[in-house]
Amino acid sequence: MTTGEVQSSGQKPTAIVWRNRAIITVATAAVLVIAYFILAAFIPRWWAQRLASTVHGSFSQGIWWGLVYGLVFTLVPLLLLLLAVRMWKRKGGKFIAGAAVIIALLAALPNLMTLTIVLGGNNAAHAGQRILDVDAPAFRGACLVGAIVAGVIFLLILALMGKRGLTRRKAAKSATTSQSPLVTDER
Repeated sequence: MTTGEVQSSGQKPTAIVWRNRAIITVATAAVLVIAYFILAAFIPRWWAQRLASTVHGSFSQGIWWGLVYGLVFTLVPLLLLLLAVRMWKRKGGKFIAGAAVIIALLAALPNLMTLTIVLGGNNAAHAGQRILDVDAPAFRGACLVGAIVAGVIFLLILALMGKRGLTRRKAAKSATTSQSPLVTDER
């Protein structure tokens, strides 16, 4: 039997299956690399122009919108990721957790696009930096402050949840010890 023929059971030989998987993997990787280069040249400029049209060159608007974007688009994804972690082991939780992670990634996109401008080293990132310097002053710094405030709020939420969990465990432990009958040894 040659490799091109189908076996009598109706299944393809494993060599053909692996070859097809390899071709699909290489093609997918090529498409992703091409998409990356296209988006890396487009996203920073486009996002900087969107922010500039929102801020209109005003320092106070730049600070306001930077704080809002930094706070909201950091805190919401963190809370969604916390929801995903807490729902994972429950019934139907894997679906909810997966959906929460996808929504968290989508909610974090504005901060991620701003990060491509701030940390990017290509021409599009430098063009985005110049656009933000002129038309959206103080946005980047305020966005960082908003993200830090969101991180602190998230840590406070985690601390309160941990404290509540410890209180519940202590209450449950004391309830079980008070309900257990006292054993007396009478001889």
